[in-house]
Amino acid sequence: MSLFTLFAAAFGAATLLPFQSEVVFVGMQLRGSAPLGLLLFWASLGNTLGSCVNYAMGRFAAQYEDRRWFPVSRPAMARAERWYAKWGYWTLLLSWAPFGDGVTVIAGVLRTRFLLFLALVTVAKTGRYAVLAWGTAQL
Repeated sequence: MSLFTLFAAAFGAATLLPFQSEVVFVGMQLRGSAPLGLLLFWASLGNTLGSCVNYAMGRFAAQYEDRRWFPVSRPAMARAERWYAKWGYWTLLLSWAPFGDGVTVIAGVLRTRFLLFLALVTVAKTGRYAVLAWGTAQL
């Protein structure tokens, strides 16, 4: 597997699409496909950029919420908006979690400052892969 494959898997995993980048990351780490620093960089970059796509989708969501193809129902969006309003932008540090894709969309809907969004999501995504790499190294 190539670093591009890792980047693409990480990118896809951060969007609303059902991808699993952890399997690709761990497989490449165990095989020694590339230095660990490169694996961390490309996985983190792909995952962070995928979250930026979610942010952009959310940023313009209000004009498309009534469309049938919109991926989030209005009641689910309202719940997420209330949750984000209650806990604030610090919830972006949970963007690595299974529900994190929704948090990144809501950050766009609520027009969180992009540089703040980018900083918090980068820390969260890189931290997740660093913990995954450490755990894999313990095997």
